Amino acid sequence: MFQYVIAGLVLGGIYAIAATGLVVTFLSAGILNLSFAALAYTVARFYYYLNSQLNWGIVPSAILSIVVLGPALGIFLYFTLFRRLHQTSMLVKILVTLGVSVALPSLDSVIFGTQAIVSAPGLAPQPVHVFHWVGVPVTLDQIIVYSCVVAVVVLGVVVLRYTDVGLCVRAMVDSPAMTSISGTNPQRVSMWVWAVSVGLAGLTGVLSAPIIGLDSGDFTLLMVAAFSAVIAAKLRSLPVAFFVGLGMGIAGSLVQYALPPNSSFTAAVLPSIPFITTALFLIYFMIRGGGIDESSGVGGTLDRAIRPHTSSPSAAGGVAGRQALSWRAPAVGFAAVCLLPFLVHGFWLGLVAEGVCYGIIMLSYTLVTGEGGMIWLCQATLAGVGGFTMAVLAVDHGWPIFVAVLMGGLVALPFGLVLGFLMIRMGDLYVALVTLTFGLLFENLVFSRQLFQNYGVGLNVTPPHVVAGGRVFTWLCLAVFLAVAMIAYNLRNSTTGLALGAIRSSEQGAKTIGISVLQMKVLLGGVAAFVAGIGGAMLALSLGVALSGNYETLIGVIWLTVLVTQGIRYNATALVAGLAQTVVAGLTLVFLPKIFSNFVPIFFGLGAVAMIQFPQGVLTFQVRAFKQVVAELRERSPRVYGQLKWATLGYAIALIVLLITERNLWWLWLAITVLGHNVAFGYLFRQHQKSFKRSADEVVMPASTARAFGGMAATPTDAMAPR
Repeated sequence: MFQYVIAGLVLGGIYAIAATGLVVTFLSAGILNLSFAALAYTVARFYYYLNSQLNWGIVPSAILSIVVLGPALGIFLYFTLFRRLHQTSMLVKILVTLGVSVALPSLDSVIFGTQAIVSAPGLAPQPVHVFHWVGVPVTLDQIIVYSCVVAVVVLGVVVLRYTDVGLCVRAMVDSPAMTSISGTNPQRVSMWVWAVSVGLAGLTGVLSAPIIGLDSGDFTLLMVAAFSAVIAAKLRSLPVAFFVGLGMGIAGSLVQYALPPNSSFTAAVLPSIPFITTALFLIYFMIRGGGIDESSGVGGTLDRAIRPHTSSPSAAGGVAGRQALSWRAPAVGFAAVCLLPFLVHGFWLGLVAEGVCYGIIMLSYTLVTGEGGMIWLCQATLAGVGGFTMAVLAVDHGWPIFVAVLMGGLVALPFGLVLGFLMIRMGDLYVALVTLTFGLLFENLVFSRQLFQNYGVGLNVTPPHVVAGGRVFTWLCLAVFLAVAMIAYNLRNSTTGLALGAIRSSEQGAKTIGISVLQMKVLLGGVAAFVAGIGGAMLALSLGVALSGNYETLIGVIWLTVLVTQGIRYNATALVAGLAQTVVAGLTLVFLPKIFSNFVPIFFGLGAVAMIQFPQGVLTFQVRAFKQVVAELRERSPRVYGQLKWATLGYAIALIVLLITERNLWWLWLAITVLGHNVAFGYLFRQHQKSFKRSADEVVMPASTARAFGGMAATPTDAMAPR
């Protein structure tokens, strides 16, 4: 057993280092770095490139990757991204860091290649020397991990307790606003904290590579497990995070020692230990304190006064977030999608149907996150509940397919109700972490059962003969999407939608006017789970199989970033996001070299990062801005507006003719249309900005004129202020 404890200390030490870096970053910057795993993988992949591919020595490779690249990457991300997140809502912070976590591993594949790496070296020379201590074999890699853990603890205590740098960091933890008033530059402190944090991520990645290999998915699972120690520390206590991380590693080894090694139950329980730890600590916190919030105990009175109080993307968008989009463009777009089955066939028709099914799942995100402001990261799991329920009922029990699809949504509904009820007293960040933990725990304990795995091939399902054709099934998917979208539309425009808007703007204010926050959030969680279950069942029908790999929790995170790129509050953007995920991937697969397939997640990840500038989503911003530019053009230059209108009509007719006569080149005509739209939008928007600037300059009295009249030059705000 002692041998298992020694081995457990290795994984526990990695958890401890990762948890320490995460807690320090959150305390000093208010951001839980969900891209920690991607950063660790990037540094580890660079170390492998230097050490194994270029045959550099261990010491120079480690220095250049861990000591140079890690901190430099942290400083770069701080100045380009994280510095701008300080006064944003928690939703934006979470989605931006998720965008980085999606884009960075694919960028690594573009830079370093996509070859599979069977084994990755650590910091010990190869072959790794094995020592024997008290009869227990200990490798040099393990000794290096122990040494790094001790070094992190000792250096951390010395720096934080006995140096001026540590004093500044502790002051930032207590109150960033008061630290700034006292003369310390908070940005400089945050910059170095990010440098150290990403350096620790790099150290964690290099130490982990010999254990788990060099795969970005495995790195993500390992670092998500480290989040359990962060939750146990309530995002604040470094000692608790450190020792819980060590304890999880030891507990995993002891469970492995106690349970049968070849049991499927053992295989399911071992990766679930961190998530079970999270559940136990959350239950303890809820019983003891009644609720947990990431903002409690962080910062002083001044910091709480200037902290943003909204968590929804609509609120973050300012006035624009309250402007409703016209129904005409979405209606025309939906009609165009309905015509796609006449233009495409075979492989492309399957991608369209699959994309519509993804759009149904993404409608659940628009409800729970867009309307409710709750950051749920388990929608893929809920979709899996619907997909597997449909498959089991239809295949094993002979239920009619359509009834089984409906039951898939109904079985997922109670999970949403329970999650909504349990998380009513949690802050936004805890909601995101808890739903992520729930999804991974459910994936490991339930979806791994033989009933659903079927020896790794999943449960095969086929649509009924009446909708077996590609076109008919695509139209069926569109009909289901339309029905679910109408439910969401009616919910938004009902009194329930008004209540949700009030809660999204100010939860405390909504309570004061008698709105039941518990009732609204539980209701919305149930509806979103029902929609996700329906979408998961339709996705299984589209793919012909209900397979656990199609419903992985981390894949659901990618779905969310795709939706955020388009806009998270609208039914139309959910359909666009679903089609973008499948059709864009198909275009890169068929027409571009293999390396370009990595650019798709990079673009979607960058789209999520763009929430800093466009909280409503890039597509939603373009639609609103285009609408505003056209309205101004119609008012200022009716003649130019008329010419543009006729030109657009002529191009639409030409596009229809081309799509009918040259159907095989539909992708080219659509690409030209998208490119032309963006060029026209960019030109009109630039002209709109120039016109607005000229108008602002015209209403400002020149300084020389103001002095001639003995007055001061007016500002644009003064000139346009109501008299």
